[in-house]
Amino acid sequence: MSDIRDMLVEQVSRLLADRSDPATLRAGEAGTWPEELWSEAEALGLPLALVPEEQGGTGLGWGDAAALWQAMGRHAAPIPLGESMTAAALLAAAGITPPTGFIALGLPGEAVAWGRRAAHLALAPGGEAALHAPTDWQQGRGPIAREPADQPVLGTPLAEGRLPAAYGPDAALLAGALLNAARIAGALEAVLDMTVDYANTRKQFGRPIGGFQAVQQLLARCAGEVAAAGVAVANAGRAADRRGLAGAEFEIAAAKIVSGEAGGTGAEIVHQVHAAIGFTDEHPLHLYTRRIWAWRDGAGPERLWARRIGDAALARGGAHLWADLTSRDEEPAA
Repeated sequence: MSDIRDMLVEQVSRLLADRSDPATLRAGEAGTWPEELWSEAEALGLPLALVPEEQGGTGLGWGDAAALWQAMGRHAAPIPLGESMTAAALLAAAGITPPTGFIALGLPGEAVAWGRRAAHLALAPGGEAALHAPTDWQQGRGPIAREPADQPVLGTPLAEGRLPAAYGPDAALLAGALLNAARIAGALEAVLDMTVDYANTRKQFGRPIGGFQAVQQLLARCAGEVAAAGVAVANAGRAADRRGLAGAEFEIAAAKIVSGEAGGTGAEIVHQVHAAIGFTDEHPLHLYTRRIWAWRDGAGPERLWARRIGDAALARGGAHLWADLTSRDEEPAA
């Protein structure tokens, strides 16, 4: 599906280049829903992109979705499109027809991004999926990214279904981890580009600071982190397509860890190069780095996924460790 993937990534990139500007990001943090941007995303069929064609979607795989989410991260997309794509995919997999409009995604122990704007909420606990129409929302705001993050008041589910075995009992958490890892990888690309441009224009002692070896070394290190995050995300997406979300837990966990650590290191470097100006409200850098920090915690921080990798390695025993690290099963999920 690489042709469709490339086309959608290009469409998303063009859409967000025009619509995801600093003013829109700041307005979103103040609680203003970008209605026009969401309407255009719906017109492109993006909320249903992961839903099979026979159920009215595009039929993208998880690897395709990861590429889209990475493009969204590059523009710090101010709409919860990734969450809605995932929610629709989980519902469809459980035999529930996804409703039109924004479907919020519920993850264990986390507030729901832009829940107040959603008529429907998808939950996927323990291998089940359920569609809800919350009776109310307790409104809040994320402490780092500052975007709306709300708690639902639930009633009786509108529909329930069982997910295929390949999705596993933690399908929503795994999909959310892949989503956030991809967004971090994309946002890192954006802040690196922003910082290289700044280093080539900001002068100190009569020449651009990018000409100083110390700054060049910082930027090279940041580029390495960007590459590592991108490779880990692409590998996780491929594994999810081959073996399902549950079968790709190792790769998804690794992507969440690698991208999270890369996000921390990369954000530190770009702010160091920008110095104080990167923290000012007027400069757009913090609009990306604050989201990187928020996505690090979303769908589980690195320590949660590191613990899961460690527990799985202990359960399988030392005889399997090298093979698990170097030649994991590539068979597709049943």
